[in-house]
Amino acid sequence: MSDTILPGSGFDTYEEQDKVLVGMSGGVDSSVAVRILQQQGFAVTGAVIRFSPAHAAAVDAAQKAAEQLGIECIVLDAEELFEREVIAPFCADYCAGRTPNPCVRCNPAVKFTALLAAADRLGIQYIATGHYARVEVDGDGVSRIHLPASAARDQSYMLSRLDQDVLSRLVLPLGEFDKEDVRQMARDFGLACADAPDSMEICFIPDGDYAAYIEARGCAGKAGRFISPDGADLGPHKGVLHYTVGQRKGLGIALGEPVFIREICENGDIRLARAGEEYFTRVAVAGVVTPDGAPLPAGEYLVKVRSAAPAQPARLTPVGEDEALLTFAEPVRAPAPGQTAAFYCGGALMGGGFITRAE
Repeated sequence: MSDTILPGSGFDTYEEQDKVLVGMSGGVDSSVAVRILQQQGFAVTGAVIRFSPAHAAAVDAAQKAAEQLGIECIVLDAEELFEREVIAPFCADYCAGRTPNPCVRCNPAVKFTALLAAADRLGIQYIATGHYARVEVDGDGVSRIHLPASAARDQSYMLSRLDQDVLSRLVLPLGEFDKEDVRQMARDFGLACADAPDSMEICFIPDGDYAAYIEARGCAGKAGRFISPDGADLGPHKGVLHYTVGQRKGLGIALGEPVFIREICENGDIRLARAGEEYFTRVAVAGVVTPDGAPLPAGEYLVKVRSAAPAQPARLTPVGEDEALLTFAEPVRAPAPGQTAAFYCGGALMGGGFITRAE
């Protein structure tokens, strides 16, 4: 374990780094982040965010973890903001045939907004979370997310829309460790959450059935037809909200060979492709943001088109104020409209944008 864990702006003395507000979930990652920061000399306050009614258990778990760690844990209510900024767009995207990533939207619009507001009320300069990533300051004084030591646990993609207001105050204690290191530290610290399972992917849908959740809210996806790789009409599908680009299972289609969803069309039709035909070389993105707000220059980047995908070399060509075209050196599998493309250079996260189409 290192002797210093620094946020983007750096520290000179412990007197300058004596307070930090840590976003907690009750899980092992945020709990170990608290313990590490305590060992580094921080006076830690915890904060757990109530995003939705489904987060009641997380609030309770965070408060129990904070009690074991000997810190106060305040509860922040963000249900109204989360509904507006995350849940409503999530449902609208699926009903339009897009595949959203709610964490990418939540982090800048809700989670870190709530943490910074609470830190300001409490007179605390720095905030921290249990994300597996690093924050470093480049030669121009810009704080940027950097890749963590553990490629397997990399969560930088989820932070691709954070700006300087957040990054200049952010501490990420787990950037130097992998998951098993963190679990072992939790055991060594005697934390009850040491072997708790990882959190679910969609935190506000406990059973993971996002289609049923959306339909229960009265939303209906576009109707349409399955179109075979050869252009034949294969009959109606269940509605576009049940599907995503690249999907193979659950289609209810028997063609005697594996087929994938290649495209969800504007009119609601779903075009299928044979194995290998779900790869694309050019991807258009919109809503491009960068950590410092400066335009992203044309050039070569490594690009992730989903959180768990490896970064692939691509040429970025700006085509508008916040739009760009990505041309990949090798075709990438199933870049889904609605997902984020995250751009990297030398291990630094340079920005991100929402995929609008693949060619």
